[in-house]
Amino acid sequence: MKTRNKTHDLLKKFESYPAGLWLFSKAICFKAPYFGSIKPVFTAIKPGYAQATIKKKRRVHNHISTVHAIAMANLCEFVGGTLMEVSIAKNMRWIPKGMDIKYLAKAQTDVTATCEIDDIEWQTTQDVELMVNVHDTEGQLVAHAKIPMYVSPKPKK
Repeated sequence: MKTRNKTHDLLKKFESYPAGLWLFSKAICFKAPYFGSIKPVFTAIKPGYAQATIKKKRRVHNHISTVHAIAMANLCEFVGGTLMEVSIAKNMRWIPKGMDIKYLAKAQTDVTATCEIDDIEWQTTQDVELMVNVHDTEGQLVAHAKIPMYVSPKPKK
């Protein structure tokens, strides 16, 4: 596959190392520090597909010791945004326009967010809606997010 952009280049570089997805996850958290608050780690990522997990640790707990709703929202944005970044052509950009998230069940275990997009060959200005699902380790859907993204050409420098 041809190189898509700098983030995709970085992913391809890190994939060649042991613990490459962990290193890539840390690099994304360095670039966008708020994500580091939940310590997410990609378990899979490629153009069109991303999956990441957060551990059920005290740092992501709510008052009833389950994974906090906002930690899951943060995970959804981490997965969706990074997926857009590794998928999009280097002459295009994306901007999130919001997030509609539904919390469906208590997250009493580690959680994994997954997002998949079919058509990633955007070359015109358009809206793209990402669907991110969050499951616990038992496979139960605990949250579902819709993230509208505005895709447009990068401005000329």
